[in-house]
Amino acid sequence: MYNITRSGLAAKMDFGVRIPRPLGNGPSRFIPEKEILQVSKVDPRTQSIFEDAFAALGRLDNISLVMGFHPQYLESFLRTQHYLLQMDGPLSLHYRHYIGIMAAARHQCSYLVNLHVNDFLQVGGDSKWLNGLDGAPQKLQALGELNKILAHRPWLLTKAHIEHLLKAEEHSWSLAELIHAVVLLTHYHSLASFTFGCGITPEIHSDGGHTFRPPSLSQYCVCDIANGNGHGHLEERRGNHQVSEVSGEVEVLMERMKQLQECRDEEEASQEEMATRFEREKTESMLVATAEDEECVPSRDVSRHFEDPSYGYKDFSRRGEHVPTFRVQDYSWEDHGYSLVNRLYPDVGQLLDEKFQMAYNLTYNTMAMHKDVDTTMLRRAIWNYIHCMFGIRYDDYDYGEINQLLDRSFKVYIKTMVCSPEKTTKRMYESFWRQFQHSEKVHVNLLLMEARMQAELLYALRAITRYMT
Repeated sequence: MYNITRSGLAAKMDFGVRIPRPLGNGPSRFIPEKEILQVSKVDPRTQSIFEDAFAALGRLDNISLVMGFHPQYLESFLRTQHYLLQMDGPLSLHYRHYIGIMAAARHQCSYLVNLHVNDFLQVGGDSKWLNGLDGAPQKLQALGELNKILAHRPWLLTKAHIEHLLKAEEHSWSLAELIHAVVLLTHYHSLASFTFGCGITPEIHSDGGHTFRPPSLSQYCVCDIANGNGHGHLEERRGNHQVSEVSGEVEVLMERMKQLQECRDEEEASQEEMATRFEREKTESMLVATAEDEECVPSRDVSRHFEDPSYGYKDFSRRGEHVPTFRVQDYSWEDHGYSLVNRLYPDVGQLLDEKFQMAYNLTYNTMAMHKDVDTTMLRRAIWNYIHCMFGIRYDDYDYGEINQLLDRSFKVYIKTMVCSPEKTTKRMYESFWRQFQHSEKVHVNLLLMEARMQAELLYALRAITRYMT
């Protein structure tokens, strides 16, 4: 960063140069900037990952800075994303970025849309496609239906949808191209969840990342307040009050984990009882309302990249439709999805598998201020709850544990971030796990993102398998 003196700044203003000012404070609206920046200073490994990312992309985006709390995961994530976007593969580079735009737009994630609009143009994409989906080739337009269903109701995906794409005469997709497209769609739907769930702010050079208005007397402009910035002192005071209010939250959770482990050791529920508990949890998850449930009207910039903006997850729960149960015994990532992806798009199955494992198994054996804690039970409850919302059942899991370990405010946050991420608010982020570190909440968001991606992939790959057999 250049150090511009006050007189230098004044001179530039005299010449009529408009100086942009960042709209937000740091990479996230939810996490104090100093905490994020400390991470890279302390950890040489994180620093080195950041440098590699910058060398490969020519930028270090705010998503990577926030993921830097967990360098092992970040490394795996960046390796996968680099492979999907830049290495040899069935799809051309401009198609890849356009599919990223389509997927991010489905959740009104202007942050990711803007990132990929720039990348799309840089790799020689036709700017006419950016006027709207109807300006893109027929082949990409045909992907709109798959994008919509995967993002909001993947259980409705059938082999007929796959057949429609693979047998469209001159606009047909090959199986390898379709696998690449499906992985990109699921990657960007889930990354939109992470972006909203962590309150990621646009970089200063991006749309929505700066203003040319001079700072107001109080040093904050209206947009800062709208972004939830600018009341740090209030936050600290409220934070101290909250700690006394919720002290014991962590101990209660740890005690429940201990009791559940003891019950597990003593008796095992019957298969029928386990199935009943799953159905009960699945039904209950449909009744958890997502944030405030207000309508989010997408901006023209974003909505032009997809069709049918009224189509979303919530419609289904209101109509009380039945989500058929998807049994992992019949089709799992480990036994079926992984090998199908690896066969049609070599190495990607392996990269995804490492990333899923990394998010699922990541632990520092801590919970808030406690050390040497086995968090396996909690991580599994979070992962399985997300899959349960998508109708996916593990026969060997007791879904009764979910209600013991995940309280209502946490469930609301999870459902909003996974199903309607554009509605995630700072208040919701602050309302769950109030005694936990920001790094632990970011870890939760990584779990939510990967569980969501795997759920979508399972439905898509099962439909492709059915088409092939």
